[in-house]
Amino acid sequence: MGALALVSAVGILTDDRILVGVPIWTKPFKFSVSFVAYALSLAWMLSLLPRGRRVGWWAGTVITVASAGEMVLIVLQVIRGKQSHFNQATPFDNAVFQIMGGTVAALWLGALVIAVLLLRARILDRAMAWAVRLSSLIALAGAAVGFLMTTPTPEQLAVDNPPIAGAHAVGVPDGGPSMPLTGWASNGGDLRVPHFFGMHALQLLPLLLLVMASLAPRFTRFADERVRLRLTLTASAAYAATFVLLTWQALRGQALFAPDGATLAGAGAIVLLGGATAALSLRGASPSPSPTPPSPSPTPPSPAPAPSKELMS
Repeated sequence: MGALALVSAVGILTDDRILVGVPIWTKPFKFSVSFVAYALSLAWMLSLLPRGRRVGWWAGTVITVASAGEMVLIVLQVIRGKQSHFNQATPFDNAVFQIMGGTVAALWLGALVIAVLLLRARILDRAMAWAVRLSSLIALAGAAVGFLMTTPTPEQLAVDNPPIAGAHAVGVPDGGPSMPLTGWASNGGDLRVPHFFGMHALQLLPLLLLVMASLAPRFTRFADERVRLRLTLTASAAYAATFVLLTWQALRGQALFAPDGATLAGAGAIVLLGGATAALSLRGASPSPSPTPPSPSPTPPSPAPAPSKELMS
Protein backbone atom coordinates (compact mmCIF):
# COMPACT_ATOMS: atom_id res chain seq x y z
CA MET A 1 0.00 0.00 0.00
CA GLY A 2 2.91 2.34 0.70
CA ALA A 3 4.37 1.68 -2.74
CA LEU A 4 0.95 2.09 -4.36
CA ALA A 5 0.50 5.45 -2.62
CA LEU A 6 3.71 6.67 -4.26
CA VAL A 7 2.65 5.33 -7.67
CA SER A 8 -0.76 6.97 -7.30
CA ALA A 9 0.81 10.28 -6.30
CA VAL A 10 2.88 10.20 -9.48
CA GLY A 11 -0.29 9.36 -11.42
CA ILE A 12 -2.09 12.39 -9.99
CA LEU A 13 0.75 14.63 -11.19
CA THR A 14 1.26 13.08 -14.64
CA ASP A 15 -2.15 11.71 -15.70
CA ASP A 16 -4.55 14.49 -16.69
CA ARG A 17 -7.67 12.30 -16.84
CA ILE A 18 -10.59 13.36 -14.62
CA LEU A 19 -13.14 10.88 -13.25
CA VAL A 20 -16.20 11.92 -11.21
CA GLY A 21 -14.81 15.43 -10.85
CA VAL A 22 -11.34 14.55 -9.48
CA PRO A 23 -8.01 13.32 -10.95
CA ILE A 24 -8.42 9.66 -11.81
CA TRP A 25 -5.59 8.48 -9.50
CA THR A 26 -7.06 10.20 -6.45
CA LYS A 27 -9.08 7.20 -5.31
CA PRO A 28 -6.21 4.66 -5.25
CA PHE A 29 -4.03 7.26 -3.50
CA LYS A 30 -6.55 7.90 -0.71
CA PHE A 31 -7.40 4.21 -0.31
CA SER A 32 -3.76 3.10 -0.13
CA VAL A 33 -2.84 5.75 2.47
CA SER A 34 -5.92 4.82 4.52
CA PHE A 35 -5.07 1.11 4.33
CA VAL A 36 -1.51 1.81 5.54
CA ALA A 37 -2.85 3.45 8.72
CA TYR A 38 -5.56 0.81 9.14
CA ALA A 39 -3.23 -2.17 8.73
CA LEU A 40 -0.55 -0.80 11.04
CA SER A 41 -3.15 -0.11 13.74
CA LEU A 42 -4.63 -3.60 13.49
CA ALA A 43 -1.17 -5.20 13.55
CA TRP A 44 -0.33 -3.34 16.75
CA MET A 45 -3.65 -4.32 18.34
CA LEU A 46 -3.09 -7.97 17.45
CA SER A 47 0.23 -7.82 19.28
CA LEU A 48 -1.69 -7.00 22.49
CA LEU A 49 -3.60 -10.28 22.45
CA PRO A 50 -2.47 -12.64 25.24
CA ARG A 51 -4.61 -15.46 23.78
CA GLY A 52 -6.24 -16.24 20.46
CA ARG A 53 -3.28 -15.07 18.44
CA ARG A 54 -3.71 -17.84 15.87
CA VAL A 55 -7.29 -16.77 15.18
CA GLY A 56 -6.12 -13.16 15.10
CA TRP A 57 -3.40 -14.04 12.60
CA TRP A 58 -5.94 -15.61 10.26
CA ALA A 59 -8.31 -12.65 10.62
CA GLY A 60 -5.46 -10.26 9.84
CA THR A 61 -4.50 -12.34 6.81
CA VAL A 62 -8.07 -12.22 5.50
CA ILE A 63 -8.05 -8.42 5.89
CA THR A 64 -4.71 -8.17 4.10
CA VAL A 65 -5.78 -10.31 1.14
CA ALA A 66 -9.17 -8.59 0.87
CA SER A 67 -7.56 -5.13 0.98
CA ALA A 68 -4.99 -6.05 -1.66
CA GLY A 69 -7.70 -7.57 -3.88
CA GLU A 70 -9.83 -4.45 -3.66
CA MET A 71 -6.89 -2.24 -4.59
CA VAL A 72 -6.05 -4.41 -7.59
CA LEU A 73 -9.59 -3.94 -8.89
CA ILE A 74 -9.57 -0.19 -8.22
CA VAL A 75 -6.27 0.24 -10.09
CA LEU A 76 -7.55 -1.98 -12.93
CA GLN A 77 -10.52 0.34 -13.43
CA VAL A 78 -8.29 3.41 -13.22
CA ILE A 79 -6.12 2.00 -16.02
CA ARG A 80 -9.29 1.36 -18.06
CA GLY A 81 -10.54 4.87 -17.30
CA LYS A 82 -13.70 3.52 -15.66
CA GLN A 83 -15.44 4.12 -12.35
CA SER A 84 -14.80 1.25 -9.94
CA HIS A 85 -17.54 1.78 -7.34
CA PHE A 86 -21.25 1.43 -8.21
CA ASN A 87 -20.45 0.76 -11.89
CA GLN A 88 -22.74 -1.68 -13.68
CA ALA A 89 -22.56 -0.17 -17.15
CA THR A 90 -21.24 -3.42 -18.66
CA PRO A 91 -21.21 -7.02 -17.44
CA PHE A 92 -17.45 -6.73 -16.80
CA ASP A 93 -17.81 -3.51 -14.78
CA ASN A 94 -20.66 -5.04 -12.80
CA ALA A 95 -18.58 -8.17 -12.09
CA VAL A 96 -15.70 -6.01 -10.85
CA PHE A 97 -17.99 -4.12 -8.48
CA GLN A 98 -19.61 -7.31 -7.19
CA ILE A 99 -16.18 -8.81 -6.44
CA MET A 100 -15.26 -5.59 -4.65
CA GLY A 101 -18.39 -5.99 -2.55
CA GLY A 102 -17.18 -9.44 -1.57
CA THR A 103 -13.74 -8.16 -0.58
CA VAL A 104 -15.30 -5.41 1.55
CA ALA A 105 -17.55 -7.94 3.30
CA ALA A 106 -14.55 -10.21 3.99
CA LEU A 107 -12.55 -7.26 5.31
CA TRP A 108 -15.39 -6.23 7.63
CA LEU A 109 -15.85 -9.76 8.98
CA GLY A 110 -12.12 -10.09 9.62
CA ALA A 111 -12.17 -6.80 11.55
CA LEU A 112 -15.20 -8.06 13.51
CA VAL A 113 -13.29 -11.18 14.59
CA ILE A 114 -10.39 -9.01 15.79
CA ALA A 115 -12.80 -6.73 17.68
CA VAL A 116 -14.32 -9.75 19.46
CA LEU A 117 -10.85 -11.02 20.38
CA LEU A 118 -9.95 -7.60 21.80
CA LEU A 119 -13.17 -7.49 23.83
CA ARG A 120 -12.26 -10.81 25.43
CA ALA A 121 -8.56 -10.03 25.93
CA ARG A 122 -7.17 -9.21 29.35
CA ILE A 123 -4.95 -6.21 28.78
CA LEU A 124 -3.23 -5.05 31.95
CA ASP A 125 -3.65 -1.29 31.41
CA ARG A 126 -7.43 -0.82 31.66
CA ALA A 127 -7.40 2.54 29.88
CA MET A 128 -5.48 1.09 26.93
CA ALA A 129 -7.73 -1.97 26.91
CA TRP A 130 -10.87 0.13 26.55
CA ALA A 131 -9.28 2.49 24.03
CA VAL A 132 -8.45 -0.48 21.82
CA ARG A 133 -11.84 -2.16 22.28
CA LEU A 134 -14.02 0.90 21.74
CA SER A 135 -11.96 2.24 18.83
CA SER A 136 -12.26 -1.11 17.03
CA LEU A 137 -16.04 -1.12 17.51
CA ILE A 138 -16.40 2.47 16.25
CA ALA A 139 -14.18 1.61 13.28
CA LEU A 140 -16.48 -1.31 12.46
CA ALA A 141 -19.47 1.05 12.48
CA GLY A 142 -17.55 3.48 10.28
CA ALA A 143 -16.75 0.74 7.78
CA ALA A 144 -20.42 -0.33 7.76
CA VAL A 145 -21.39 3.14 6.49
CA GLY A 146 -19.89 2.04 3.19
CA PHE A 147 -22.79 -0.35 2.70
CA LEU A 148 -25.21 2.62 2.78
CA MET A 149 -23.47 4.03 -0.31
CA THR A 150 -24.57 1.07 -2.44
CA THR A 151 -28.25 2.06 -2.19
CA PRO A 152 -29.38 3.55 -5.54
CA THR A 153 -30.46 7.17 -5.48
CA PRO A 154 -34.07 8.14 -6.40
CA GLU A 155 -32.81 9.40 -9.77
CA GLN A 156 -31.11 6.07 -10.46
CA LEU A 157 -34.19 4.09 -9.44
CA ALA A 158 -36.23 6.06 -11.96
CA VAL A 159 -34.13 4.60 -14.79
CA ASP A 160 -34.18 1.01 -16.00
CA ASN A 161 -30.75 -0.61 -15.64
CA PRO A 162 -28.86 2.55 -14.63
CA PRO A 163 -25.12 2.44 -15.48
CA ILE A 164 -24.29 3.67 -11.96
CA ALA A 165 -26.22 2.33 -8.94
CA GLY A 166 -25.15 3.91 -5.69
CA ALA A 167 -23.39 7.12 -4.69
CA HIS A 168 -21.17 8.78 -2.12
CA ALA A 169 -23.16 11.99 -2.10
CA VAL A 170 -26.69 12.42 -0.74
CA GLY A 171 -29.10 14.89 -2.29
CA VAL A 172 -26.65 15.90 -5.03
CA PRO A 173 -24.95 13.93 -7.80
CA ASP A 174 -21.41 12.63 -7.39
CA GLY A 175 -18.78 14.68 -9.16
CA GLY A 176 -20.19 18.10 -8.27
CA PRO A 177 -18.52 20.86 -6.24
CA SER A 178 -16.23 19.29 -3.68
CA MET A 179 -13.85 20.11 -0.86
CA PRO A 180 -10.13 20.28 -1.64
CA LEU A 181 -7.94 17.28 -0.80
CA THR A 182 -10.79 15.06 0.46
CA GLY A 183 -13.10 15.42 -2.55
CA TRP A 184 -16.17 15.34 -0.29
CA ALA A 185 -19.28 17.05 -1.65
CA SER A 186 -19.45 20.70 -0.60
CA ASN A 187 -23.02 21.32 -1.76
CA GLY A 188 -24.76 18.32 -0.18
CA GLY A 189 -24.36 15.35 2.12
CA ASP A 190 -21.51 12.91 1.71
CA LEU A 191 -21.37 9.51 3.42
CA ARG A 192 -17.60 9.42 3.07
CA VAL A 193 -17.38 11.91 5.95
CA PRO A 194 -18.71 9.54 8.68
CA HIS A 195 -17.08 6.60 6.88
CA PHE A 196 -13.65 8.26 7.20
CA PHE A 197 -14.24 9.61 10.71
CA GLY A 198 -15.48 6.30 12.08
CA MET A 199 -12.77 4.11 10.59
CA HIS A 200 -9.96 6.30 11.87
CA ALA A 201 -11.08 5.99 15.48
CA LEU A 202 -8.70 3.05 15.29
CA GLN A 203 -5.78 5.50 15.32
CA LEU A 204 -7.13 8.57 17.11
CA LEU A 205 -8.39 7.06 20.38
CA PRO A 206 -5.23 5.04 21.17
CA LEU A 207 -3.20 8.10 20.11
CA LEU A 208 -5.06 10.18 22.73
CA LEU A 209 -4.04 7.69 25.39
CA LEU A 210 -0.41 7.76 24.26
CA VAL A 211 -0.48 11.55 24.50
CA MET A 212 -1.80 11.35 28.08
CA ALA A 213 0.93 8.87 28.98
CA SER A 214 3.61 11.17 27.53
CA LEU A 215 2.25 14.11 29.55
CA ALA A 216 2.15 12.15 32.80
CA PRO A 217 5.63 13.25 33.98
CA ARG A 218 4.54 16.91 33.77
CA PHE A 219 0.88 16.54 34.78
CA THR A 220 0.61 14.06 37.63
CA ARG A 221 -3.12 13.51 37.20
CA PHE A 222 -2.44 11.65 33.94
CA ALA A 223 -0.23 9.27 35.88
CA ASP A 224 -3.34 7.98 37.65
CA GLU A 225 -4.72 5.00 35.73
CA ARG A 226 -8.24 5.79 36.94
CA VAL A 227 -8.07 9.27 35.43
CA ARG A 228 -6.80 7.90 32.10
CA LEU A 229 -9.60 5.33 32.09
CA ARG A 230 -12.30 7.92 32.76
CA LEU A 231 -10.94 10.26 30.10
CA THR A 232 -10.68 7.39 27.61
CA LEU A 233 -14.31 6.42 28.17
CA THR A 234 -15.37 10.07 27.87
CA ALA A 235 -13.43 10.58 24.64
CA SER A 236 -14.80 7.34 23.18
CA ALA A 237 -18.38 8.34 24.00
CA ALA A 238 -17.88 11.80 22.47
CA TYR A 239 -16.26 10.25 19.38
CA ALA A 240 -19.12 7.78 18.92
CA ALA A 241 -21.71 10.55 19.35
CA THR A 242 -19.90 12.70 16.78
CA PHE A 243 -19.84 9.76 14.36
CA VAL A 244 -23.61 9.32 14.76
CA LEU A 245 -24.14 13.06 14.25
CA LEU A 246 -22.02 13.11 11.07
CA THR A 247 -23.92 10.11 9.68
CA TRP A 248 -27.26 11.77 10.44
CA GLN A 249 -26.07 15.01 8.84
CA ALA A 250 -24.93 13.25 5.66
CA LEU A 251 -28.11 11.20 5.33
CA ARG A 252 -30.13 14.44 5.41
CA GLY A 253 -28.19 15.73 2.40
CA GLN A 254 -26.33 18.36 4.40
CA ALA A 255 -22.76 19.42 3.58
CA LEU A 256 -20.18 19.08 6.34
CA PHE A 257 -19.59 22.84 6.65
CA ALA A 258 -23.21 23.87 6.10
CA PRO A 259 -24.93 22.47 9.21
CA ASP A 260 -28.47 23.45 10.14
CA GLY A 261 -29.72 24.34 13.60
CA ALA A 262 -30.39 20.74 14.61
CA THR A 263 -26.86 19.66 13.67
CA LEU A 264 -25.33 22.62 15.51
CA ALA A 265 -27.44 21.85 18.59
CA GLY A 266 -26.24 18.24 18.53
CA ALA A 267 -22.62 19.33 18.16
CA GLY A 268 -23.02 21.81 21.01
CA ALA A 269 -24.50 19.13 23.27
CA ILE A 270 -21.56 16.80 22.54
CA VAL A 271 -19.04 19.56 23.31
CA LEU A 272 -20.76 20.62 26.54
CA LEU A 273 -21.39 17.13 27.88
CA GLY A 274 -17.98 15.86 26.82
CA GLY A 275 -16.19 18.86 28.30
CA ALA A 276 -18.10 18.68 31.57
CA THR A 277 -17.46 14.95 31.91
CA ALA A 278 -13.77 15.40 31.17
CA ALA A 279 -13.53 18.15 33.79
CA LEU A 280 -15.24 15.94 36.35
CA SER A 281 -12.86 13.12 35.47
CA LEU A 282 -9.90 15.35 36.20
CA ARG A 283 -11.39 16.86 39.35
CA GLY A 284 -12.21 13.43 40.68
CA ALA A 285 -8.56 12.47 40.67
CA SER A 286 -7.22 12.19 44.18
CA PRO A 287 -3.47 12.59 44.54
CA SER A 288 -1.72 9.71 46.19
CA PRO A 289 -1.38 10.44 49.91
CA SER A 290 2.16 11.11 50.99
CA PRO A 291 3.45 8.63 53.51
CA THR A 292 3.02 9.81 57.12
CA PRO A 293 6.32 9.80 59.00
CA PRO A 294 6.25 7.47 62.00
CA SER A 295 5.67 9.21 65.30
CA PRO A 296 8.72 9.25 67.56
CA SER A 297 8.74 6.54 70.20
CA PRO A 298 8.30 7.83 73.74
CA THR A 299 11.54 8.01 75.67
CA PRO A 300 11.55 5.26 78.26
CA PRO A 301 11.79 6.55 81.84
CA SER A 302 15.27 6.51 83.40
CA PRO A 303 15.70 3.77 85.99
CA ALA A 304 15.56 4.96 89.58
CA PRO A 305 19.02 5.39 91.16
CA ALA A 306 20.10 2.65 93.47
CA PRO A 307 19.98 3.62 97.18
CA SER A 308 23.35 4.68 98.64
CA LYS A 309 25.20 2.67 101.25
CA GLU A 310 24.65 5.39 103.86
CA LEU A 311 20.87 5.02 103.56
CA MET A 312 21.13 1.25 103.74
CA SER A 313 23.25 1.30 106.91
